[in-house]
Amino acid sequence: MVPLLKAPHLESPHGFTSRAGGVSTGPFATLNLSQSVGDDPRAVDENRRRVLAAFGAPPLVRLAQVHGSRAVTVEAPGVYEADAAVTRTLGLLLSVSAADCYPLLLEDPGTGAVGVAHAGWRGVAAGVVENVVAAMEGLGAKREALRVAIGPGACGRCYQVGPEVARAVGPAFARPDETAPGRYLLDLLAAIRARLLALGLAPENVWALDACTIEDARFFSYRRQGKRSGRMWGLIQRAPL
Repeated sequence: MVPLLKAPHLESPHGFTSRAGGVSTGPFATLNLSQSVGDDPRAVDENRRRVLAAFGAPPLVRLAQVHGSRAVTVEAPGVYEADAAVTRTLGLLLSVSAADCYPLLLEDPGTGAVGVAHAGWRGVAAGVVENVVAAMEGLGAKREALRVAIGPGACGRCYQVGPEVARAVGPAFARPDETAPGRYLLDLLAAIRARLLALGLAPENVWALDACTIEDARFFSYRRQGKRSGRMWGLIQRAPL
């Protein structure tokens, strides 16, 4: 059984994967879920089968992510070019891929609508957080009731960026890196949380796993491992009310 990391406040079937529970080897050990990083395609297929089995093998939505801010409303399985997706279609499983960027899972208990978002610095600066909340509202969700779970990502102690990135996300979320003149440490998680609260979400409804992919070897990390890093998924399923 694939171990899934779960948020205590979400009622919909959901979870964040780690590196554990798969069959991949080498730098992709063991639960790499990407077919585009150089892993054995058969191993990735088996890894994906195991993850889907944990949800009862439902129809799956995947995102062709471009580090942008587009949020799509979906009613059928498939691959969509976007960095966020929402649905009210029963049984449909939404997934988002990450390995330092933050995966977001969203749920509205009133309508049953669910959503996912890929929140890297480019997407956050471009408005992916605002756009996925707006897409949930388009399905009838109320901001004050919306619940969000934020998965593992690069933390503010480790995420070194240049001044242009610090400016794009917001100077309030970056501090000079004393070990590297001209560089900054970006707290992207704080930026995401601040944007959610500014939209009117209740603080108690915004939960974060608070695990750093760069520090914690339980997770894949592009920053730590380079191009031959695996990818993890955040998943949430539209369940009956």
